[in-house]
Amino acid sequence: MKFLHRTTLALMLTAVGCFSSAQAGIQLVGTRVIYPAGEREVTVRMNNKGEAPRMVQAWIDDGDSKASAEAAKAPFLLTPPLSRVEPGKGQTLRIMFTGGDVPQDRESVYWLNVLEIPPKVTDTRNMLQFAVRTRVKIFYRPEGLAGDAASAIQKVSWRLIRKDGGMALECTNATPYNVSIAGVGFKGTSLADTMGRGGLCPAMGRESFPVEGGTDSGRLAYRAIDDYGAFVDGEAAYTR
Repeated sequence: MKFLHRTTLALMLTAVGCFSSAQAGIQLVGTRVIYPAGEREVTVRMNNKGEAPRMVQAWIDDGDSKASAEAAKAPFLLTPPLSRVEPGKGQTLRIMFTGGDVPQDRESVYWLNVLEIPPKVTDTRNMLQFAVRTRVKIFYRPEGLAGDAASAIQKVSWRLIRKDGGMALECTNATPYNVSIAGVGFKGTSLADTMGRGGLCPAMGRESFPVEGGTDSGRLAYRAIDDYGAFVDGEAAYTR
């Protein structure tokens, strides 16, 4: 089954001209996975919303998005690694922590990969097919961390810096919880315009997010994402 992992995005171009649009049939329930230490396993549900069966390969990596399923490294066991999901049906992925040298004073980040192989078509004329990969974060959460994940965003500090010839808002996260940022910008600007420039403010680390437009007023607006995938809007002061 080497064809399942040769490339992150498998492209099969069978003709030049009119192409059909690629549409993912497999959908994951949830936008992130929280793995509390001490749990025997956590499960992730995936559903086939398409009209044909899908072959699905799943694996976990430690942040290397280019790593194949065989080469990926992470302290987890995932089953089943390969499955067939019938249309209108679902499949549960089981994730088990296998131990290892993982920090116990903060969350660690890993990635769940779900690669969907489209059904084989008999009429390949004017057809463009994709193997679609979904990639979501896994937060491994040790026991006994101070505070809680829900309030971590309120404890993040911000400052305005120059970066790559422009301006950026840099976050410093002194908490042991990773904070997912969907968008951030000067107060009064549209957060929807910054959604594509979001990312992660790592536990006990820092990250910067480019900002354009708006007024440097000393206050920013942010849109964070909680454990359940819901948006949390707020504002904060920043320094220069």
